[in-house]
Amino acid sequence: MSVTFHELEKVKLHSRKTLKKFTANIFLQEGRILETLSIVFCSDEYLLDINKQHLKHDYYTDIITFDLSETKSSPIVAELYISAERVKENSSTNKVSFTNEIHRVIFHGVLHLCGFGDKSKTDIAVMRSKENEYLNKYGL
Repeated sequence: MSVTFHELEKVKLHSRKTLKKFTANIFLQEGRILETLSIVFCSDEYLLDINKQHLKHDYYTDIITFDLSETKSSPIVAELYISAERVKENSSTNKVSFTNEIHRVIFHGVLHLCGFGDKSKTDIAVMRSKENEYLNKYGL
């Protein structure tokens, strides 16, 4: 069970070791088994290229989650691509700290991997509640 960070764009995170452990623990709390999770911090343009190439979407986003697991029941192997630029802009728009927003986005991606969606109003409400739950548990 491992969580790794890759920085194509520099991101200030406090206590990376604690965050890795906490992130891995979310999977356990949600009844899932994590094998590996790679979190890649990148630019808007880098993520836009991924969005166009893999999802056929031509717009900026803060995160794209790829579940690379063999089956739905096998341990999770996944990648999160996070635009540091978009997170910074969203933190300003939402009047929250960058620290709070980057953690929210990481937890959001993890929750997707645990089976939570965000397409309907009900799903969005559940997702926000879970994000807030984990932000509070993490002390943010």
